[in-house]
Amino acid sequence: MTAPTSTSAGAAEVDVRIEDDASPLVRLIGRTLRDSVRTGHAVDALKRSSGTVAIHSHDTPQAATITFGDNGIDVSSGVPAEPDTALTVDLNARFAPTAEPSGDADLAGGVVQALTPPLPEWREAAQRFWDATRLLPGIPDVLIAITEGPEGLEQAVLGDGPTQYLIAGAPETLAGVFSGADDLFAVLSSGALGIQGTMSQLSVMVGASWKVRYDV
Repeated sequence: MTAPTSTSAGAAEVDVRIEDDASPLVRLIGRTLRDSVRTGHAVDALKRSSGTVAIHSHDTPQAATITFGDNGIDVSSGVPAEPDTALTVDLNARFAPTAEPSGDADLAGGVVQALTPPLPEWREAAQRFWDATRLLPGIPDVLIAITEGPEGLEQAVLGDGPTQYLIAGAPETLAGVFSGADDLFAVLSSGALGIQGTMSQLSVMVGASWKVRYDV
């Protein structure tokens, strides 16, 4: 297992570990749980000392297991023969359950809560996104995020240089994409985002979205 840098939130400190060569689902779960730890969300659920939770994608064969123990949380590929509870979720809807869980309902409810940390403010999310991706090959020099606020259009301009990429959407939509809670390409396909840039820039930005979403 790969042990990340210890993450803390107030009085709560929980290590979230993922296996070596982790699958995208394992990385997504690990990154999401670390966001909950960092923000102090679902502390009681995160500090459980025992329990195994199988997570299944509702529309792909992907599956992973969350194991709670005295020394933290481990996330691994596949599922054990008899987990304490099993959840089927929509990975493009922030782990929303698509069916009733099996097994321990309290454990399932705690995990659902832990997998839905609050979104950051959209400007904060945009800055974190830019900090994490600005050095990727081919990334535009400037990222412009635009949304409709209570007093009209608001924008954040990050970077400096001749090439730019514009993303426009509702505040929650921007926060979801920039924080990794939502996949940029999936949200774009839904029509919830507007973009302005070249196709090659789009390819780079989708890759940047995956870097943040899967913490790679």
